[in-house]
Amino acid sequence: MKLLIHQGRLVDPVGGIGGVMDILLEDGRVAVIGSDIREPDVQVLDARGLVVCAGLVDMHVHLRDPGLEYKETISTGTQAAAAGGFTSVACMPNTRPAVDCPEQIDYVRAKAARSCGVHVWPIGSVTVGEKGEVLTDFEALKRAGAVALSDDGMPVQNANLMRDALILAHRQELTVLSHCEDADMVKNYAVNEGRVSRKLRLPGRPAIAEEIMVARDAMLAEETGAAVHICHISTAKSVALVRRYKKKGVHITCETCPQYFSLTEEEILSKGAMARVNPPLRTRADVEAIIEGLKDGTIDAIATDHAPHSAEEKARPLTEAPSGMVGLETALAVTLTYLYHTGQMALSDILRKMTVNPACILRINKGRLAVGGEADVVIFDPDEVWTVDPSQFASKGRNTPFAGMELKGRVKYTIVNGQIVYRNT
Repeated sequence: MKLLIHQGRLVDPVGGIGGVMDILLEDGRVAVIGSDIREPDVQVLDARGLVVCAGLVDMHVHLRDPGLEYKETISTGTQAAAAGGFTSVACMPNTRPAVDCPEQIDYVRAKAARSCGVHVWPIGSVTVGEKGEVLTDFEALKRAGAVALSDDGMPVQNANLMRDALILAHRQELTVLSHCEDADMVKNYAVNEGRVSRKLRLPGRPAIAEEIMVARDAMLAEETGAAVHICHISTAKSVALVRRYKKKGVHITCETCPQYFSLTEEEILSKGAMARVNPPLRTRADVEAIIEGLKDGTIDAIATDHAPHSAEEKARPLTEAPSGMVGLETALAVTLTYLYHTGQMALSDILRKMTVNPACILRINKGRLAVGGEADVVIFDPDEVWTVDPSQFASKGRNTPFAGMELKGRVKYTIVNGQIVYRNT
């Protein structure tokens, strides 16, 4: 099959190609990139006025499958990914059972192969059952197809165990994705420790709980030489710590999520449990530091931490509801609204953090749009204004604090291996 993307604005953060271009896709590959391609017997997508770039890569999603399919399935999660412009997603292992053995990796890959076509990259757990006691077989997990390791949602509290994990992961050339929180400090508290927690008379999750663990894992990365990636970084001091260790040459990377550069803890007062996420929404000063970290390159990637929950779960009181929000279908629009349309970042810099950077951290050959490469493409209108309506989501999850918000930027087509898997025209 041949598909011609006609006269779109190509944004290529890697090759530096830009301007209005035609792109011919053939047999799942990028065949030609040029200014005036003429090809018979080809399906034409009119991309005039639209941006064309490599398909987005989300290195941090929760597909909830196996075991929690009432929240999400690999099928519905990948459909949500396609609607958000993501052609590759890496799924966290905190399912039931945890993805802690080759059989579970096989399960994820098999179900993904039967879904909408979006590439699913399994992440294996660091410890058996994510219990923080016994390390999994990293070599076997990698051989089965795991692209990284993480106990996300249940941070590895034992420093010696984490050190052993990093040594072994380094030998297997696997990055460890670290959820940085001191569990004894955060308990199951619902909000950031600060003005809002005091107003609500609730115990809060202090910023220092994240920062202590970021410092620990940065030091362990320096000592072991292993690749450590800090998940969903949310505080100013955490950003400063990563910046410091990067300058020392330590192999440390980090991500943040759209909610941490767009919303503050104040959302809890109006949105309640819908604004309960983990780590919690922080202060305006933290938001500003996150944006600065994105701008200066300290923060490498923008991920969603897509975390669907049922309506019944999120309807519970704030202190009893689970943490998390869905993000696959709003991430690009939130990012464009708060970073691009405000003049904070250039479009190419934003897309680098949503394509090639996360792919490089995971060591997968994705996030690039080049002749001969795989035809994973997203086409979006950076200026289309729309209102978030969770009832229209492809995801089973409807839990988002962005419900009812007006955003600017919308996906029009998502293409995987040269096949259109999503269209909104």
